[in-house]
Amino acid sequence: MTRYNSILDTIGRTPIVRLHRLAPPHVNLWVKVEAFNPLGSVKDRLALGIIEAAEQSGELKPGQTVVEATSGNTGIGLAMVCAAKGYPLVLVMADSFSVERRKLMRFLGAKVILTPAALSATGMVNKAAALARKHGWFLARQFENEANAQIHMRTTGPEILEDFRDTTLDYWVTGFGTGGTLNGVARVLTEKSPQTKIVVCEPSDAPMLASGAPQARNADGSPAEAHAAWKPHPMQGWSPNFIPKLTSEVDLARVHKIIPVTPAEAMRGARELASKEGIFVGVTSGATLAGGLAIAAEAPAGANILCMLPDTGERYLSTPLFADTPTEMTEEEEKISRSAP
Repeated sequence: MTRYNSILDTIGRTPIVRLHRLAPPHVNLWVKVEAFNPLGSVKDRLALGIIEAAEQSGELKPGQTVVEATSGNTGIGLAMVCAAKGYPLVLVMADSFSVERRKLMRFLGAKVILTPAALSATGMVNKAAALARKHGWFLARQFENEANAQIHMRTTGPEILEDFRDTTLDYWVTGFGTGGTLNGVARVLTEKSPQTKIVVCEPSDAPMLASGAPQARNADGSPAEAHAAWKPHPMQGWSPNFIPKLTSEVDLARVHKIIPVTPAEAMRGARELASKEGIFVGVTSGATLAGGLAIAAEAPAGANILCMLPDTGERYLSTPLFADTPTEMTEEEEKISRSAP
């Protein structure tokens, strides 16, 4: 056992787990389970990195309010970090995201401002920026903040290299939300493991990277408008309606393949990770697995493939991911119940 000075000291060092029942027999399919972070997602890393960088630069003053736009996981991570450090927090989230996320953020002490779903991610971002200007709050700017990528360069990337130090890592598969994980880990792999092929997944309904179309930006790097190739999709936390600045900075020439993932593939992946491997994760994890399986189908024998699993399945209980999961006993369960006194 280890004793920690703060809950924040438990962020990172998440396990890499081999899949057995879902993986094709000719490859080694691994997953990095970011649900092991204290608040259940990879965005715990981002939250700590942004707040500590702002403290060190003096941009964030003691007691100053932090504000950010979020689809949920970043907000939950920020709520944990701000609670532990004593900063007031205001979060802005579109009202289409799961109610579990709102409750978790408020339970952790944050104020949650809802914006209309029709305004999508750009609506959240613009509202958070307006609140920061109006009140003099610190705006986290997760989509543009270099500290987001830096935390993955310091933690996630080196963790992966350490866990594969005795073998080769042939493919690394991820999606993108802010682009922080993609940006930071890609930099580490490019420098330290150039033989690793980087694979990026995105929703089939929002093929922004695959389209090649540019993203209109404001002078500060924030999105000026929604991307032309974006359409609504159920992968909460993936692919907002713009290409984040951190994502756009990734050299696509270094990316081996961009894989479109359908909603059905994402849902099936999450359900099968739970029912066949015992790994309880969200829909974006299922989507990343779908990309990993597509790579596995063409990979050479013995290849090591690592998929990032961003968060826990508990963020999705009120979403379509659980629509077919009953709360009452099924006919089969009733039969089992009646089989004994």
